[in-house]
Amino acid sequence: MTGVYVRATELTGKRLELLREIVPHVRRVLTFYNPRNPSAIVSAKEGREAAQRLGLEFIERHVASVEELQKAMQAFKTDEADAYIAVSDAMIDSQMQSIIDVARVKRLATMVYEPGAVVKGALVTYSADFNEVGRLSAKHVSQVLAGSSPADVPVEGVDKLLLVINLKTANQIGLAVPESILIRADKVIE
Repeated sequence: MTGVYVRATELTGKRLELLREIVPHVRRVLTFYNPRNPSAIVSAKEGREAAQRLGLEFIERHVASVEELQKAMQAFKTDEADAYIAVSDAMIDSQMQSIIDVARVKRLATMVYEPGAVVKGALVTYSADFNEVGRLSAKHVSQVLAGSSPADVPVEGVDKLLLVINLKTANQIGLAVPESILIRADKVIE
């Protein structure tokens, strides 16, 4: 067995720290996740602990289906939170465009863990470089197709992390991103 390892759950705390730098007035951060998803549970726990360290309120909304998520998004009131953070949950990710759209209307900053979501309108991500994930995965496939046993191909982790910011979204929600963040960004979408 072989593969490529990507950090997702372990970065939730760092994402909250960055969110606080980008949105200094943030006090309450909302997340949706399925409470039966082991990865989401770990990610939410890390978010909860980081929020406590940072003096933030971490608002967790449990949803077990797309229908429950849609109802929770409709029921969410603008003054309930200042920002949204995605935790590691594939079901929620499948609905990310809807979350981004609702967040934009309600003027919430959005921190996600997939760079493609920032291109689609989320505010910011701090995540693995998925181009690097693809490159490493292709290398593994190539080695196996060339005759290597998967057991002989070491598992590799993607250590390169990207900070991507969407300034267009920042403008739409009335947020001025600090220059100190823009300087550190790997990519700024204007």
